[in-house]
Amino acid sequence: MPPDGAPHAPDDKACLSVPVWRWRQRGSLGYTVDQDRLAEEIPLAILYDDTPYAVMLGTPRDLEDFAIGFSVTEGIVRKPEDILSCTTIAQPEGVELRVELASGVAEAAGWRERSLAGRTGCGLCGVRALESAVRWPAPVADTLRLTPAEVDAALARLPDGQDLHAVTGAVHAAAWVLRSGDLFAVREDVGRHNALDKLLGALLRARVDVAGGFALVSSRASYEMVQKAAQCGVQLLVAVSAPTAMARRVAQSSGLTLVAFSRAGRHTVYTHPHRLGWSAGTNDA
Repeated sequence: MPPDGAPHAPDDKACLSVPVWRWRQRGSLGYTVDQDRLAEEIPLAILYDDTPYAVMLGTPRDLEDFAIGFSVTEGIVRKPEDILSCTTIAQPEGVELRVELASGVAEAAGWRERSLAGRTGCGLCGVRALESAVRWPAPVADTLRLTPAEVDAALARLPDGQDLHAVTGAVHAAAWVLRSGDLFAVREDVGRHNALDKLLGALLRARVDVAGGFALVSSRASYEMVQKAAQCGVQLLVAVSAPTAMARRVAQSSGLTLVAFSRAGRHTVYTHPHRLGWSAGTNDA
């Protein structure tokens, strides 16, 4: 269980129990009536100082973490203290996240107005110009050193924090792994970007020193996953699935170590392998 709090109840607002008819080919063909749980997916509208910014589809859980993480990784604010309050308002169509910014923050950030609703976890929907699409984070610190075995051990622990995935099979997870190997926090969402924003928001709220751990995600490593991690100073991002070429370029530029195709006993490092003990003189045979 992550030390940031008790595990979520699997029957909370993040999932819905529905009747289903299961077919099995055994001695005879037929259906059985059963119950199944589906991950909830609803519109999440983010407003800054009562001005609409974006609508994302996401899972209604850990929404304050999401609002803070999204605000920082999108460049709306530089630090959580720039946010005076975050109010969650249930609406018939979804949930509004009303974020009140400190005086002058909105003007200083020059945040871009969006005009479209985002699909599940989509971070670029609604961006109006190509020059706004890709943001290059500043270089991250270079203090973290781990071993491949420590990454492998963290991957094995990830299912312990995936309570919603255990009952729905339909959500991504983002976990923060401490240098000790323990999972500090796990956040889940139907959107991989949302899950990472929730995790980063939780770290920011708890004032966690990101030099003392790394991020582990159950999804692929797209550009925005790397951008969001580097924006918050994360030095190592481990993904279960594939990276993209743009993700590698951003990781290389920002100094972040990108690891992907992570499975038990194997993974592939795409950038800055020295954090995991590789050097030009390493014997890989």
